[in-house]
Amino acid sequence: MSVLLVGISHRSAPVSVLEKVAIADADRPKLIDRMLTSSHVSEAMIVSTCNRVEVYAVVDAFHGGLAEVGDLLTKHSGLPLPDLTKHAYVRYSEAAAEHLFAVASGLDSMVIGEQQVLSQIRGAYASADAQQAVGRTLHELAQHALRVGKRVHSETGIDRAGASVVSVALERAQHVLGPLAGRTAVVVGAGAMGSLAVAHLSRAGIGRILVVNRTIGRAARLAETAGGYGVAAEALELSRLPEAMAAADVVITCTGAVGNVVTLADTHRALTERERGAEFATAERPLVFCDLGLPRDVEHAVAGLPGVTVIDIETLQRDPAAGAAADDTAAARAIVADELAKYLTGQRMAEVTPTVAALRQRAAEVVEAELLRLDSRLPSLADPERDEVARTVRRVVDKLLHAPTVRVKQLASTPGGDSYAEALRELFELKPGAAQAVATPMEISAIGDHAGMLLTDADIALADDFTAGQQGDEQGQPA
Repeated sequence: MSVLLVGISHRSAPVSVLEKVAIADADRPKLIDRMLTSSHVSEAMIVSTCNRVEVYAVVDAFHGGLAEVGDLLTKHSGLPLPDLTKHAYVRYSEAAAEHLFAVASGLDSMVIGEQQVLSQIRGAYASADAQQAVGRTLHELAQHALRVGKRVHSETGIDRAGASVVSVALERAQHVLGPLAGRTAVVVGAGAMGSLAVAHLSRAGIGRILVVNRTIGRAARLAETAGGYGVAAEALELSRLPEAMAAADVVITCTGAVGNVVTLADTHRALTERERGAEFATAERPLVFCDLGLPRDVEHAVAGLPGVTVIDIETLQRDPAAGAAADDTAAARAIVADELAKYLTGQRMAEVTPTVAALRQRAAEVVEAELLRLDSRLPSLADPERDEVARTVRRVVDKLLHAPTVRVKQLASTPGGDSYAEALRELFELKPGAAQAVATPMEISAIGDHAGMLLTDADIALADDFTAGQQGDEQGQPA
């Protein structure tokens, strides 16, 4: 069994495609259930954020698993398979682990080094685990990825500026509005991104925050959090969004809703109210939307209204503030490489353990059989003498097995080390069940990855079907 990753992100696809592929939290459980009922998938986890959708599946065959995950995404998104595969990327086995470690470290984020992705991976793991969709393989991979992310953030300055998608968006908003101190902000959505927005707005000295959410209880809790920062805050139902926008200077939205939350009609109403109300009689007062939703929350036509600026994911992709210092990025990549080596060593050693256990079990069976034979030939042998013979035989067998079992574990930690375990299975005629338990699936590197494994022409052709056509050099692009 090995890990297959099929993903689409801001690096490989335009926002219009990401919107179609986006997986809401409410949809994630049923998609995981659908994968687990397929014939090749035994574990599954979905990481879905504002700029990526990645499916991690433990599969017993690359080709079969890839077909099943691809079918799932095409049915969910409604995109024809050729359109989907043009923007998708595939990672398998070692390459899948390396990618998840980089994502957890913030190296693959739109804003290099952002920490929010750690909580998103943790949430994806918790959701899958609650469905009993996580076994040993994904558990170890996800937990190691979280440790890698924490180590990168603690040992490098990759997040020194505290940058996030929210902070970069607000920085862009201040280019239009000027300082945010004393202004009014609307936060649409009371999830993790909404909480992050409240924290950044509070640090910027915002004067008032209106929290708008479908569930008023969650909006009230987030408003209470804003109050803890010393900011005047109020919770409003979603039906009062136009009223809230009329009072606002900046609107931050990230709801995960399927359709537009901020419509052209609602924005017209808000702008009319701004002009009409005495409180908002200051003409030429700009209104900035920070649309961080995927799919987009703000209707496209809103950006064409006078005095309105829309900052969305596509805008942020081009922002130089999303980058990190080259030295910090290099240090983070070095940590990822080091942790990947440790992870793979642990996995290879774990794979050989059933073979070692089977060898020791075979030796124990042989010893017991010979002791029974000794009893039948020397029935008069006294118990003390028999016990001493048994101890001696067991000591001899243990000493003979010690060196090869220790050495095979050491050799298993090296590339190709499974061949030594295979040799033990052949030489000692170990049980077929033990051999199957440690058989290592074919390693396949897809889409320009640097796992360094060899592929057949058929493998390359299939992998290329799921390769982003214009993914570019991941090392050199800003996240």
